[in-house]
Amino acid sequence: MGNAYADENVIRRLLTETRTWAFVGLSDNPHRTAYDQAGLLQTRGKRIIPVHPAAETVHGEPGHASLAEVREKVDVVAIYRRAEHAGQAVDEAVAIGAGAVWLPLGVVDEAAARRAREAGLDVVMDRCPGVEWALRRTR
Repeated sequence: MGNAYADENVIRRLLTETRTWAFVGLSDNPHRTAYDQAGLLQTRGKRIIPVHPAAETVHGEPGHASLAEVREKVDVVAIYRRAEHAGQAVDEAVAIGAGAVWLPLGVVDEAAARRAREAGLDVVMDRCPGVEWALRRTR
């Protein structure tokens, strides 16, 4: 994979110029990485949208059972699902007209990433938003 899906300019733009992030796989479980990352981005001024079949309220934001239920424009879809399920979420992100998909550390699906790019979405894969935020704060 190399750095094909870790373009510095894309990462910087997504972290600084976007507003609304839908977190697929986000539940109200504080022991999950998605919970921490969504909370971090929320404290950095991002609007988060929890997307999980349980449709729980997380960090004060009402949940949605699927991306298709989200009725507002989504800048970034962060996909906190296992790699074997990431492709479906990427396809749903394309279908709702999201601007980008972000797959966190350990979640790699190159075929899905190619489909997203072909549809015009920016793609970041196998990167942690919190780590990337910290790296850019120290530069």
